[in-house]
Amino acid sequence: MAQVPPPGSIIVADWHLCKDSKEYFNKILQKMRRKQFGLLESPMMSPLAAVDTVQYKIFLSGKSGVGKSSVVARLAGVNIPSMHYETIGIETTIVYWPVKIKESGRVLFFRLQLWDCGENAVRRFDHMLPSCKEQVDAVLLLFSFTDLTSFEDLPNQIAKWTGPAQDGVVKVVVGTKFDLFMHCDVAERDVRAFCSTWGLPVLRVGGEVSDGLGDVAPFLNCLCENLWHQDCLRAGAERDQSQTGTDTYL
Repeated sequence: MAQVPPPGSIIVADWHLCKDSKEYFNKILQKMRRKQFGLLESPMMSPLAAVDTVQYKIFLSGKSGVGKSSVVARLAGVNIPSMHYETIGIETTIVYWPVKIKESGRVLFFRLQLWDCGENAVRRFDHMLPSCKEQVDAVLLLFSFTDLTSFEDLPNQIAKWTGPAQDGVVKVVVGTKFDLFMHCDVAERDVRAFCSTWGLPVLRVGGEVSDGLGDVAPFLNCLCENLWHQDCLRAGAERDQSQTGTDTYL
């Protein structure tokens, strides 16, 4: 598996708290709440503060009821559904998130297209899962802290995303319903053992969505950091391959 960068090693982790970030974060807010973007919409910056946008496709994987739709709602800044319902077909949601690269000071807008597909739809229609996997950049592997079987199924989920075709896919594990301590079936020692074995980042979510950015910043920063790190590795490999090819030709 690709090496996971240490948190905060590539992007400024607390940049959303800095004064120089306000101009950018204000573009994803509307009346102090997160702005919802359609497929053809994007944050409008002034010409003097033009920012490059990088686009990624993110797929959410996990059994029915584990909280995929709730995670999407949290990342998009909309209200979490009060009742569980099975996602019908494929739902896509656009999330914009600005980051500042540590080394260069460059600011980028990450355009994250989140793909959520219902488990029953995947079973009924053979084309659903291939469509979700096509040109995907990252997969969020979900389990619930209140469902031990979903945690024990993580190795099977990882196996489905392991192979030559998925070498460049960023994998991030997400534990949902972390706030339901009284119903917790997954112990922290087991999560630590999983991290040690698989070397994948594990993010924890739970509770209600707040109006601020602080509750989603660690999650989105981690995801963006891993995506950018993977792009840098890929660019470096392509550059090395190009130089080797040139040397051979000469």
